[in-house]
Amino acid sequence: MKSMTDAKTTVAELRARVLAFVHERDWEQFHSPKNLSMALAAESGELMEHFLWSDSPASQAVAQDPKKRPAIEAEIADVVIYALEFANICGIDLAAAIETKMAANAKKYPVEKARGRSDKYTEL
Repeated sequence: MKSMTDAKTTVAELRARVLAFVHERDWEQFHSPKNLSMALAAESGELMEHFLWSDSPASQAVAQDPKKRPAIEAEIADVVIYALEFANICGIDLAAAIETKMAANAKKYPVEKARGRSDKYTEL
């Protein structure tokens, strides 16, 4: 199996790897949008659990802790795998969806109003 890195691996390659993994196990039958969205939420919760009760600066330290890092990496991988599989099952072009969402966000959060602020767009 080819070693993957963010710098060398495309979203299409990741999607294909996830699709092949699912297909080899005949899991398509279980991967409805409902089930995948629930699995995605569950895995997001497991990722959040690593940072529970930590303030923002402490959460940075948790994320870099060599003892905790492998488990955190596994959880974010689960989140992304389920998101990729959701896109596969629903026929969503992730790059196009992200481009559309980023354009909408740019309108809602113009730099001159949003820079350095965490307020919701309705409060800018």
